[in-house]
Amino acid sequence: MVLEASILVLDNSEWMRNGDYTPTRLEAQADAVNLIFGAKTQSNPENTVSLMTMAGKSPKVLVTFTSDIGKILSALHAVSIGGKASFLTSVQIAQLALKHRQNKNQRQRIIVFVGSPVEEDEKTLVKLAKKLKKNNIAVDVINFGEETENTTRLEAFVAAVNNNDNSNLVTVPPGPHLLSDILVSSAIVAGEDGSAPAYVSSGGGSYEFGVDPNLDPELALAIRISLEEERARQESASGTSAATEGAAPAATGTENAMSIEDDLLAQALASSQADGDHDMEGLTEEQEMQRAIQMSMGGGSGHDAAGASTDEAMNDPDFMNSVLGSLSGVDTTDPRIQNVLQGFSSASNNSSKEEEDKKKKEEEEKKE
Repeated sequence: MVLEASILVLDNSEWMRNGDYTPTRLEAQADAVNLIFGAKTQSNPENTVSLMTMAGKSPKVLVTFTSDIGKILSALHAVSIGGKASFLTSVQIAQLALKHRQNKNQRQRIIVFVGSPVEEDEKTLVKLAKKLKKNNIAVDVINFGEETENTTRLEAFVAAVNNNDNSNLVTVPPGPHLLSDILVSSAIVAGEDGSAPAYVSSGGGSYEFGVDPNLDPELALAIRISLEEERARQESASGTSAATEGAAPAATGTENAMSIEDDLLAQALASSQADGDHDMEGLTEEQEMQRAIQMSMGGGSGHDAAGASTDEAMNDPDFMNSVLGSLSGVDTTDPRIQNVLQGFSSASNNSSKEEEDKKKKEEEEKKE
């Protein structure tokens, strides 16, 4: 942050009555003075600003170097329009005022508003500029109103006084824009470090939230807190709505999966009820397990062609042990599993005896 003392030289000549700058040239300067004062004091609390006029009976220092915006505003309110502006005399008086600043560690800067024709010739201005440069005084010139007539001489003046880009010339043509709107993005407000004050909006010359924190810091703080709370509330609301929208597709997918499982379960139940051999009522736990193994191996009573081969496989104890051992979570040494396997063996033996008896009866009938 640059530590400097700045003196603002205001043009209050008769030319300031013109309304080509909103609302008038003099009031446009007053807004710009308020902007520049805030920029200087905000960049460094030890910066000071002075104010003087260049027209009237003679140039006059209205406010000595201060950091109190109230003194500047009171002096601006008392400025009257009259006479001709003297650029040369005004800058010389400003140089003397800077020489008598209290803090000698402050850099010296003159900011001149030129809104009326400059009477001095280019040679005189260049001579003055070299003297200022020798005394390490930077000069910023705001050229407006009569920019067509003054630009050439003012460019020569700024080029002569410039030392390591510490001086600037800003030319503002007339138009519907405010003078402060143009200055807010200029090097005059940004300063030598090139950083604009934080409270100045990037899109215009107004203070952040439209309130000067120097005049009413409590109101500026209250507005800032209110806006931050509103921003947090909006972010919270947007996050809640996004979570709700994300949960809706997930719930729909879960419902679809559940409906599919319900359909499959209903089909399986209907299939089991349609097949009379699958009636599990009145069976013990071992008989239910045996029936389940038969159904999984044979595919139900409707598959008679495959039933014979399945029965042969199920009658083989080694085959059944290998099948049950390959199933996860099935312990073939479980007594219930062993009882089921023994049931298969006894059932197969009974069925083979019945078949033999049936064959014997048929043979006896044939002999008779």
